[in-house]
Amino acid sequence: MCIEATAKRGYVMKIGIAMFPTDKAIQPVELAQAVEERGFESLWFPEHSHIPASRITPWGGREGAPPLPEEYWRTHDQFVALGAAAAVTKKIMLGTGITLVAQRDPLWLAKECASLDLISEGRFILGIGYGWNKEEMANHGIKYNERRSIVRESMLACRELWNNEEAEFHGDHFDFTSSWSWPKPVQDGGPKVLLGGAAGPKTIKDIIEFCDGWMPISGRHDLVEPIQEVRNAAEEAGRDPNTLEFGQFGSPADSAVLESLAIAGVSRAVLWVPPSGSDIVLPLLDSFTKLLEQ
Repeated sequence: MCIEATAKRGYVMKIGIAMFPTDKAIQPVELAQAVEERGFESLWFPEHSHIPASRITPWGGREGAPPLPEEYWRTHDQFVALGAAAAVTKKIMLGTGITLVAQRDPLWLAKECASLDLISEGRFILGIGYGWNKEEMANHGIKYNERRSIVRESMLACRELWNNEEAEFHGDHFDFTSSWSWPKPVQDGGPKVLLGGAAGPKTIKDIIEFCDGWMPISGRHDLVEPIQEVRNAAEEAGRDPNTLEFGQFGSPADSAVLESLAIAGVSRAVLWVPPSGSDIVLPLLDSFTKLLEQ
């Protein structure tokens, strides 16, 4: 069974694990098996295609941030890593935390997501973000100030490809005629799409239009008021706010904090483990399990 923390208002907190899967860390197969054996709900891998050596953008786009850790340029391709994880597990959900959608072609992205969802028998979650590394985007031919509109069009195109036997899309950034693209996802409508980042007006609009929820990073964004703002925006747009999921990446491994998040309406907390060997990661997973059981 999944490890769950049930809050006073009846919410159920799902607990997941995230790690940068690198050539120096415990490998995805071993980690996935360990996460499932210990009863966690999900496993999440981030991505960066590369990190330009001549960097101007600070870590996370935040002025004064410390130097970027090397795992950012040593990370496996997340879909390959999650595919390996899917092959050796049966229960855990498998998520991208996050996919840099603006840097990916939607025709390939839709196929990768559908393939992973089919192979995992419907256990895939697509966590997405706009991206922050201007130099990385520039190497992909992406203008930083266009990344939001690119992400929007890409996800709308993916949904067309997931849900139609013949799909077409015509936008400012992407354009394709009526086409066949298989496999189709196992999950009805395609995998859940969770957007990260600060829930400002533009982000909230995107959540309501083409996402299934909001999942920011711990410590960067308040959750209580933005969650209510997202729910209000859903109602105004004629969408049932109860269809949206709210989660958090990098939550502290503290039962009191997890309970407070659950009361606020967060249904999934994802705990980070370092990109280290099994001698460090496995005992840390054990400690998380003991804490949550308490």
